[in-house]
Amino acid sequence: MNRRTLWIAAVLVLAGAAVWMYLGNRAKSRPKPRLLAVERGAVVASVSATGTVVPVTQVEVGSQVSGTIAKLDADFNDTVREGQVIAELEPSLFKASMMMAEANVARAEAALHEAERAYRRAVDLQGRGLISEVDLDVATSSYEQRQAELRQSRASLETARVNLGHTVIRAPITGVVVSRQVDVGQTVAASLQAPKLFVLARDLREMQVETKIDEADVGRIRPGLSATFTVDAFPDDSFEGTVSQVRLEPVVDQNVVTYTTVIDVPNADMKLRPGMTANVTIVVDRRADVLKVPNAALRFRPPDSGREGGRGGAGEARAAAAGGGATAARPGGAAAGATDGATAARPGGRMGRPGGEGAARGAGGPGMGAGGAARGGVAAKPGDGGREQRVFVVGPGGKLSPVRVRTGITDGSFTELLGGDLAEGAQVVVGMDTPQGRSDLPAPPGFGPGMGPRR
Repeated sequence: MNRRTLWIAAVLVLAGAAVWMYLGNRAKSRPKPRLLAVERGAVVASVSATGTVVPVTQVEVGSQVSGTIAKLDADFNDTVREGQVIAELEPSLFKASMMMAEANVARAEAALHEAERAYRRAVDLQGRGLISEVDLDVATSSYEQRQAELRQSRASLETARVNLGHTVIRAPITGVVVSRQVDVGQTVAASLQAPKLFVLARDLREMQVETKIDEADVGRIRPGLSATFTVDAFPDDSFEGTVSQVRLEPVVDQNVVTYTTVIDVPNADMKLRPGMTANVTIVVDRRADVLKVPNAALRFRPPDSGREGGRGGAGEARAAAAGGGATAARPGGAAAGATDGATAARPGGRMGRPGGEGAARGAGGPGMGAGGAARGGVAAKPGDGGREQRVFVVGPGGKLSPVRVRTGITDGSFTELLGGDLAEGAQVVVGMDTPQGRSDLPAPPGFGPGMGPRR
C-alpha cells in the first residue's frame, strides 16, 4: 500500500466521522413531542370570584335627634329583642321643650275661650241692632284665629313629645349587636343624616355571600346553581350554598362591569362571621363519564405552523369552509374564523372558552361523526353543539398530524370531547422538548380555550 492510498483512507475515515457526528448532533437537537393521553372522567365547568359574607338582614340603628349619650344598655355580641331599650340620650332639653309646648297650649286655650265669649256677645248685640255687621265679622275672625292657634300649639306639643320619646333608642328587630359606634358621654348630631349608633343582624345562623360576577360570565349564572367557597379563617373547610339572586344593577369599577350575585349559606355552626372574604366557585355545568382532552393539547401548535400558515393560510381557510366548519388558520397560525357553528374571533377581541365559556351553540361540521365512530372516537350527534378545534398527534415517521375535534365544556385543565377521531387513551401533543428546554408553544392570542375559570 503506497502512501497516497493511506492518505485517501485517512481522509475518508475523517469524513465519515464528521458525517456521523453531524447526524448524531442533528438527531439530538430535533425537538421531541411531549404527549398526554385522552382520558375518561368528569368535567365540571365553574366560575370563580371573590365575595363578602353578610347577614341576610342587617339594620343600622341611628338617632333622629341630637344629644349626649347618657346610657348604653347593649354592647357588642349582645342578643336584643325588638322594642328593647339599647341606649338613651340626655333628655333635659327635650323635657324643657315639651314643658314650653304645654304652656303654649294652655295660653292658646285661654285665648280661645276669651275669643269665644267675645264672639257670642257680638252675636247677641248684633241681633238687637246695637253693633254693626263689621264688628260681628271682626269678632268671628278673632275666634277662628284662636282656634287655629290652639291647633298649632297642640301640634308643637306633639312634636316635643315625639322628640322626647326619640331620646330612648329601641331595637327595631330581634337579633345580635354586630357593631356599636358610640360610648357614654359622646355627643351625636342628627343634622343632614341620622348618626349610626349600632348595627344589628337578625339571625347569624343564615348568612349570604355577595359576590361580583364579570359580565363575560354572568350569562351562565342563574338562581338555583350550587356554589362552594372557602374563607381564610377556616382554609380546610369548604362551605356550600345556593345562588338565590342575580341582580340587574351593573357595577362599574375601572371600566369593568360586574353584577352582584347573592348566595344563600346556612351557618348552623356559627363559623361564618360578617365581613369575611369568600373565595367562591359556582358550578355552572357538569359532565360525568365523558372523554376529555388536556387543554394544553388544544393550545399547542407545531413550531413550523407560523411559516406554513403564512404560505397557505387562504387555501386552508377555503378548505375548512368546504369541510363544514373547521377553523381556518391565519398567517402565523392564529385562528382566522369559523363556520357552521364554530366561534370566530372578533378583531381585537378575545375568544370565548369552549362549551359554555364563549363557545358557539351551533352544530359541528359534517363528516365528524362517521370517522370518530369508525376509529373508536366520540361520534358527533345532531344538536350536540360544541366548537370546532384541532389537536396534534404523532403520525407515521414521527410527523405531527392534525386531528379535528369538537369540544364542549371545560374545567380549566381538561375539555369535554363531543366529536372527533380520538379514542380513550389516544396520545395528543401538549408541547415540545428541545435541547434548550421545554416549549409548550401555546396558540396565538385569540385561539383555544381559556387557561382556567375566570376570576
